[in-house]
Amino acid sequence: MIIVRITLNVLPEKQLEFTQTLLSMIEATEMETGCLSYGVYSDIEDKNCYNLLEEWETREDLNHHMRSHRFSVLLGSKTLLCKPLKIQIFTVAASEGIEAVNSSRETKNNLSG
Repeated sequence: MIIVRITLNVLPEKQLEFTQTLLSMIEATEMETGCLSYGVYSDIEDKNCYNLLEEWETREDLNHHMRSHRFSVLLGSKTLLCKPLKIQIFTVAASEGIEAVNSSRETKNNLSG
């Protein structure tokens, strides 16, 4: 699985235009081959800071997305930003769920009791 985090700091006066751009991209991107999830998150301390979190099945799926018109629109939104966007791409070899949390907590409880 591939995880992409894109951090965007929007100019306050461009907030509405930027939000409309993001909203127009969500559903269409979620329908792309290999897209597992695509979410837009606002920073609770800075309403002008957004994070896009994307999950892709394969690097090929992500590469196809990054060559798409939608991704070009996102890159073109740089005129609405007060800082350059920051992109991080993570390749995930394994993931764990609540079982890992429960196991860790049980180990702690056994050590302290």
